[in-house]
Amino acid sequence: MKEYRELEERLGYTFENKQLIIEALTHKSYKKPYNNERLEFLGDAVLDLIVGEFLFQKFPDSDEGVLSKIRASLVNESGFNQLARKIDLGSFIYLSAAEENNNGREKPSLLSNAFEAVIGAIYLEGGLEAARKIAVKLLTETHQKIDLQSLSKDYKTALQELTQATHGVTPTYALLRSFGPDHKKEFEIAIILDGETIATAQGKSKKEAQQKAAHIALKKLKNNEAEKKK
Repeated sequence: MKEYRELEERLGYTFENKQLIIEALTHKSYKKPYNNERLEFLGDAVLDLIVGEFLFQKFPDSDEGVLSKIRASLVNESGFNQLARKIDLGSFIYLSAAEENNNGREKPSLLSNAFEAVIGAIYLEGGLEAARKIAVKLLTETHQKIDLQSLSKDYKTALQELTQATHGVTPTYALLRSFGPDHKKEFEIAIILDGETIATAQGKSKKEAQQKAAHIALKKLKNNEAEKKK
């Protein structure tokens, strides 16, 4: 595990209160009297505001519907996972040995949550401007192009079109379970095609889980079709 001072260099922000960054990087599995869940809760709200404001200014002629769709494509587990990987955040997180052995440093949900917590910590100490500067810099460095066409990948529609063409039917989506506290619910969705489960995925909303599962299913079916043609 790397020292958090290197992370401060990557962020371009040095914490006066070192306990804040330590707490932001502490996963609940680490068994300390503190963890990053409260900072994650705060960071989630801060990032929602920062990205909303960024898009409001970037697209002065776009209506609320378009802005909401673009924000939804950025403010989610997948989006924050990308930003976390940009700064190699997984290398700095305090994890239990069990979570470490379970490849915890590569889990999108864990990385996304830690990123939210770090932004929450920066906001608490440095204010909105400091958090905005870092988040927007990472956003623009990670996404070469930010618009609805580039970001909004409707995997469900693409999967439906593919299965209609190859199987003559459309897939169905089944909720396997929901879990987590009320303010941070997660959902696990399965995709069923011809009576067989072809993909499962988790997300912070049913819609996000469905899109992630559809993305997995698309890759799987396209690979199967490519194998048949060999």
